[in-house]
Amino acid sequence: MFKRLFWIGVGVTIGVVTASKARAYVKAHTPAGARDFVFGHDTTNVAVSTLKGLYDEFQETRRAREAELNRQYIDNSR
Repeated sequence: MFKRLFWIGVGVTIGVVTASKARAYVKAHTPAGARDFVFGHDTTNVAVSTLKGLYDEFQETRRAREAELNRQYIDNSR
């Protein structure tokens, strides 16, 4: 159990660092107009905005799956 938690933590950490570094690279190597179009006007906190985006996407997916399961179990219980 602890091995799984450890490796999940390592995977999440690698994913966040990779996404953050990729955004920083794109931010540094694109023209200002394209950068503002892709990332918005606030590009100072790349790591924080990356984490916020990942969290928001996770929450959206979780809510959609939860609603799907609720519909499935409600339909089966009738």
